[in-house]
Amino acid sequence: MTAFHSQEELRDDKGERMTKSELIAQVAGEAQVKKADAEKAVNALLKVMSETLKSQGRLALAGFGTFVVAERKAREGRNPQTGEPLKIPASKVVKFKPGKQLKDLVK
Repeated sequence: MTAFHSQEELRDDKGERMTKSELIAQVAGEAQVKKADAEKAVNALLKVMSETLKSQGRLALAGFGTFVVAERKAREGRNPQTGEPLKIPASKVVKFKPGKQLKDLVK
């Protein structure tokens, strides 16, 4: 699994990415609720997901996929402009593994 994607990979069929406000509008339409209520729900979901990943390091959503916090080791990189070596510190990253239903839907 690679963390880097080209801009084309991140865009939908219209050549654009879905924004948070577009997601909220779509959730409101799908759930037949006001946009303000959908926004509260989306914000609450994102907050709970973030807090769960921070405290537990793992969040599994059956049929959708699993989010996992992984340690990235310190490594040596290069400044792309000068070629000069530099140290990249260790960090934590969130990885996502899609579930079977999501994989099948995206095919």
